[in-house]
Amino acid sequence: MDLSIFDEFESNVRSYVRSFPVVFAKADGVVLTDEDGSEYLDFLSGAGTLNYGHNNPILQVALIEYLQSGGVTHGLDLATVAKRQFIETFSRLILQPRGLDYKLQFTGPTGANAVEAALKLARMSTGRSEVVAFTHAFHGVSVGALATTANRKFRDAAGVPLGNVTFVPYDGYVDASFDSIRYLERLLGDPSSGLDRPAAVIVETIQGEGGVNVARVEWLRALSELCIREGIVLIVDDIQVGCGRTGTFFSFEQSGIVPDIVILSKSLSGYGLPMSLVLMRRELDIWKPGSHSGTFRGNNLAFVGATVALETYWSDSAFSERVLSLGEVVKERLERIAARHSASGLVVRGRGMIWGIVSETHPDIAKRVSEEAFTRGLIIETSGAYGEVLKLLSPLTISDEELERGLAIIEQSFDVVLA
Repeated sequence: MDLSIFDEFESNVRSYVRSFPVVFAKADGVVLTDEDGSEYLDFLSGAGTLNYGHNNPILQVALIEYLQSGGVTHGLDLATVAKRQFIETFSRLILQPRGLDYKLQFTGPTGANAVEAALKLARMSTGRSEVVAFTHAFHGVSVGALATTANRKFRDAAGVPLGNVTFVPYDGYVDASFDSIRYLERLLGDPSSGLDRPAAVIVETIQGEGGVNVARVEWLRALSELCIREGIVLIVDDIQVGCGRTGTFFSFEQSGIVPDIVILSKSLSGYGLPMSLVLMRRELDIWKPGSHSGTFRGNNLAFVGATVALETYWSDSAFSERVLSLGEVVKERLERIAARHSASGLVVRGRGMIWGIVSETHPDIAKRVSEEAFTRGLIIETSGAYGEVLKLLSPLTISDEELERGLAIIEQSFDVVLA
């Protein structure tokens, strides 16, 4: 399989192709097919962008019909029929049933741009500049978002100082007994702590890139209560684990908290089309017209895909219940693998349909298992500070048979690597 043209002309910055060095030609559901006809189960899903699978036929039909109808595709922030239908559907199926009263801001097409907008909005509304983020956080690689991203691999590429952000230990980062919310509360209450009162706290309820670190419900509630008491804007970055990945549409629903700002992207459009959204409490919407802009914030094809995805999968609880059921299957299988290879110190963590299995003592295992799995027809990535976590992100629409096939490959790959 010839990759020479990519090596010759494409920048060294490319990453995923180094782990999965084939040329892909087709995609259908959970299956990617390369140009030689070999098939691979996709447990990467565009890093969480394809919750409804590749080329979902329900969404595909709607998108083709829209294109053939001559509907607006590029709209800046003009009012269009497609945008109106998305807003109406999102309000009816997502916001109203959850008692959420948010305004919607359509930002540039990437999650990072939505993070930038959220941080700017928090700073404008409070008049403060400092932001609190967490160890192992990942919020994007544009400069403002990068300042809240913890991993040195990404930060080293900035080329400028990344300031006005203080990192605090995430839930469980130190050990189970360390109360990082109590620690943050102490910093905020001490004028000599060195922490200026922040405009915002930005958090992922489950850190995907950071290693599938799952925040406890009690920790999230304590963080929310602290932000309310201190007048700090709480931003939940739901870019990777929102849109149903954890079983509920928003990942924070289980905790019962109501963030001031929520950021969505990745699987929001349903079909892998670029789309990002900032949800904000109404009183935070102090933007002046055009003060945060972007040429591609009106991707009407994405609005169409998102609307159909919501109508298809979120009109009742069946899809959510299915995701939770599949998640239990994954958890049970990974725990079985961990038990069989107990000498390697494997630990399983996750929720819904995002799971990780990691050996803290042998961080190279995940990479080796990913490589072995690829030879067996499975695409699965690693995450964490050292790439030590094997991360499972299959489409949520995966069949029982496909899930079993993928889990069997993972199990076989562990057996080979740890033989």
